[in-house]
Amino acid sequence: MISCDEAVRQLWEYLDGSVGQTDKEAIEEHLGVCKRCCGEAEFADELRKFMGSHAYEELPARARSRLTEYIDTLY
Repeated sequence: MISCDEAVRQLWEYLDGSVGQTDKEAIEEHLGVCKRCCGEAEFADELRKFMGSHAYEELPARARSRLTEYIDTLY
């Protein structure tokens, strides 16, 4: 099974459907047993949906800063 670091590293690509079948299965296996990463995946998916539905609205500076800080911790 892949590590948490590997699952989180590929999380956005997984949510976008741009990982290969082998990686997809490995991530799904990991998410099936790791509550922390599953929570991260749920948060990221909700964030992605929110951002997509509010794409034309101006993001408040504080929210932009917090989002940037969070994304930086992933890489």
